[in-house]
Amino acid sequence: MAVEAHMIESLIREAFPQAKISVQGDDGQHFAAEVIDESFRGKNRVQQQRAVYASLKGIMDGPAGALHALALTTKAPE
Repeated sequence: MAVEAHMIESLIREAFPQAKISVQGDDGQHFAAEVIDESFRGKNRVQQQRAVYASLKGIMDGPAGALHALALTTKAPE
């Protein structure tokens, strides 16, 4: 199954409905995303990114995962 940017954004949006989300990439396997959400305030970068990866519901899991790489930037709003 090929992954598209809007699919990634939809999965993240389910977990972070108020977030500002930007997803780029068009090869079906390699993407970059920025997620800015108030729920990240007070959390370190690892905690923030783990929360976003969890929202992807396994599409990155193991060698059979549909999404090969996601460069992820997370932060709380300024």
